[in-house]
Amino acid sequence: MTKSADGEGIGRGLRLTAVPRNKGVDAAVAAARRVIDTLLHAGDGSAAEMSRIAEQLNAIADDVAKHAPAVAERMVDMWRGEGVTRHDPVTGPENAIAPPLVLYGLADGSVEGIVVLGLPYQGPPRYVHGGVSALLLDHALGVANHWAGTPGMTGTLTLRYHRPTPLFEPLTVTARRVSVNGYKIHGVGSITAGGNLCVSADGVFVAKHLPRPR
Repeated sequence: MTKSADGEGIGRGLRLTAVPRNKGVDAAVAAARRVIDTLLHAGDGSAAEMSRIAEQLNAIADDVAKHAPAVAERMVDMWRGEGVTRHDPVTGPENAIAPPLVLYGLADGSVEGIVVLGLPYQGPPRYVHGGVSALLLDHALGVANHWAGTPGMTGTLTLRYHRPTPLFEPLTVTARRVSVNGYKIHGVGSITAGGNLCVSADGVFVAKHLPRPR
């Protein structure tokens, strides 16, 4: 996994997630995130001409699809290079559904990041969907294992929801490896808001790797 120093990192940690570029696909994806957010914000009662907007968006999608490689070729490209997955649905700058969360590796072996989630991630009114919390913690635990030198795949993930997780507020996501027993890796994580524990996670990961597309 690529590790890069970042002056804005938490506790001067090392950034463990891909750095977005302000051009190319990263810029287009950032614009797409804005479209997703504003469409949900506007809703069906908006005065915007949604039929015209749909035509424009479909035209854009058609143009992008026309120049896209075959899926098999794209999969090979996705998994080559710097070692940081730029496409994952949590931290990936190439993925429009990623918030994206930025994670930093700290000196104590844990990882930590701060993210603000908006309307696309809503479950109950004004709060984060529980499945989104699970997604963030599953990924953070995986990154923590990698940071600790023992990557693996999720075996079991147990969550406890202590209180609703708010939208539109900074959320601190933390994770750390606790132990390794043979091929089993145990880790814990949490999401807090304003110092209050919202979600805690306990996970067991399996030291197994799927082959990269070739």
